[in-house]
Amino acid sequence: MTEEVWHVHVQRVSYKETDQMRVVHHANYVNWFEIGRTEWMRESGLPYSKVESLGLLLPVLDLQVKYFKSAFYDDCVAIYTRLNALSAIRLGFYYEARKIENREMTFPQNTDTIEKPEGELLATGSTQHMWVNAEWKPVRVPQKAPEIFALLKERYRY
Repeated sequence: MTEEVWHVHVQRVSYKETDQMRVVHHANYVNWFEIGRTEWMRESGLPYSKVESLGLLLPVLDLQVKYFKSAFYDDCVAIYTRLNALSAIRLGFYYEARKIENREMTFPQNTDTIEKPEGELLATGSTQHMWVNAEWKPVRVPQKAPEIFALLKERYRY
């Protein structure tokens, strides 16, 4: 295995993401992971708009979340994302949500140089995706969009 490289997205917990106890509702972690994945794709030169303009879609096949600690209203949270699986028709992502201190809110919003996630671990997760066309038929990306597959291979560290 080569060194891990993470994308990090930093945000503050909003009031709407919490329940009456000021605790982040568990479903919001799934939203945060999606934000992490979307920003990872954008930072990699593959914004979803570009991918979709090529006739490709990337539905979620599987989602896993494991919760460790609660986040609360106004906490600062870093969402770490990395690509952890890649093949001609599938790819997977791994995520960590971590509570960080206010002073750490100065992390760059889009970077691929974070080597080790920082902060108190709140949740981990993973998603598995399959490339499909507009008719929802599986697509082999190396043939359909070799430039996309080349970019993904550059970012894949395993």
